[in-house]
Amino acid sequence: MKTSDILIIGGGIAGMSAAYFLAKRGKSVTVLEREDQPGYHSTGRSAALYSETYGPKIIRKMSTASRDFFLNPPVGFTENPILTPRGVILTAAHGNEGAIDELLTEGRANGANVVALTADDIKKLIPILNTDLIACGALETDAMDIDVHALHWGFIRHFKKLGGDLVVKADVTAIAKTATGWQVTAGGETYEAQILVNASGAWADEIAKLAGVTPLGITPKRRTAVMVDLPSDVNAHGWHMVSDVGEGLYFKEDAGRLLVSPSDATPTVPHDVQPEELDIAITIDRLMTATTLKVNRPGEAWAGLRSFFADGDPVSAFDPVADGFYWLAGQGGYGIQTAPAMGEYAASLICGDGVPDRMVKLGVTEDALAATRPGLGQTA
Repeated sequence: MKTSDILIIGGGIAGMSAAYFLAKRGKSVTVLEREDQPGYHSTGRSAALYSETYGPKIIRKMSTASRDFFLNPPVGFTENPILTPRGVILTAAHGNEGAIDELLTEGRANGANVVALTADDIKKLIPILNTDLIACGALETDAMDIDVHALHWGFIRHFKKLGGDLVVKADVTAIAKTATGWQVTAGGETYEAQILVNASGAWADEIAKLAGVTPLGITPKRRTAVMVDLPSDVNAHGWHMVSDVGEGLYFKEDAGRLLVSPSDATPTVPHDVQPEELDIAITIDRLMTATTLKVNRPGEAWAGLRSFFADGDPVSAFDPVADGFYWLAGQGGYGIQTAPAMGEYAASLICGDGVPDRMVKLGVTEDALAATRPGLGQTA
């Protein structure tokens, strides 16, 4: 039997970032990952962008709180920078100009460098766009691409250097409450710890049920991505990412092609999700409507799961009833860009130290991420 201070179920970005910060605090931590490689599902399928204007309010605050880690990671954390310049243009259709006004106001208040754009400005930056459909927009100049692999494996490597144990092929089959904590059976082995962290993404409610804990109502949602070849006369090198502020389409240049998503969020069940033909067709139709491109044959496509609670915000908190059971789930599609702050936050709360001071200054509260807030326990 393996005994640790803390057991974490899930080796994706949420579980590994928390594991790293807990190990930094001197805790003995074991991470159980059901697949033969960590990050196989949501983490490994993310087209991650670091943006301080993307997502719900608490996500934007945690993204800002993650900025220093991304720009100044620990020595030796990665071989290359985690962030590389990209910039993102947010566009608004006619009638939705207020969304851009709100984005500009809040983004600037949080310290993001956000510039207002006219439709003509946007056309000059991204010539293929059909700006007849665009009223206005904004450019977040400091938005960056995130090297997801480097970030995830940076957490893993440093976690292991700090004495942490990552166990793969450890599918959890039983969880029992004991007099001193929790006992978990996974991969035919038994593990014990005082605190159990549920960082299992789309499977968070399933893990809760195994533990005899009331589910919080997490809903996995499928998101599709498609690669599209560009005509020979279109050079997209250096383009900013483009995203409809209404979240109906986004695309960005990737090695001379376009990575395109319809920003779909189709409720599903936790599984190894694959792209649907209809979603691929919708992606191409939206791209051709928004641009001058004609796509005869899409390239490779894939899908990932983004998991949400009913109110759209994540939970990072102890369960109100099950002693020592910590929820770290519901990051939606924002888990990569918030990982440093969410991992540090979880470690601080688990160790009884409350919200880190620098996050308090940004307005982050325990209530915002609580497992008891109104709206949870419903289907998203």
